[in-house]
Amino acid sequence: MKTKDKAAESTSNASHDKISRADLIKALNEDLSREYQAIIAYTVYSQVLKGAEYMNIASELELHAAQELSHAIAIAQQIDYLGGMPTVTAKPVRTSESAKEMLQFDLDNETETIRNYRERVQQCEDLAEYAMGEKIREILIDEQDHQIALATALGKNVPRGAGGA
Repeated sequence: MKTKDKAAESTSNASHDKISRADLIKALNEDLSREYQAIIAYTVYSQVLKGAEYMNIASELELHAAQELSHAIAIAQQIDYLGGMPTVTAKPVRTSESAKEMLQFDLDNETETIRNYRERVQQCEDLAEYAMGEKIREILIDEQDHQIALATALGKNVPRGAGGA
């Protein structure tokens, strides 16, 4: 019976060994760099998109920039809570003369962000950081809305397995 209990305990501990707090801090700092990238991209893209077909999405991108700032603050708070130092470096922002290309860059970035935040939720749960996981789920809702808006503006379907309701 003790062997069975030890095996169960070992299995239970193994799920919590998937990621350390230090690994989570590192991953969240990567997410924070992506949020900074999104703030910059949405700010710039919202101002330089040209053409009547992009006016609605341009004003929506301004709102996205503000939401991304609130995401950055929330992620920085979680990093601090875990005892880490939030990064100050943004991932590179790609630009283009083509409005369609800029929107595609944003769609690709949102798809990556959603994939990473889904992983982050699982990692938080592995560390029994359930409240943190819930905060990230709230951010995921916004990110999926951004992804849907971008895909719609581009006349595309939302990438499979990467968002949408």
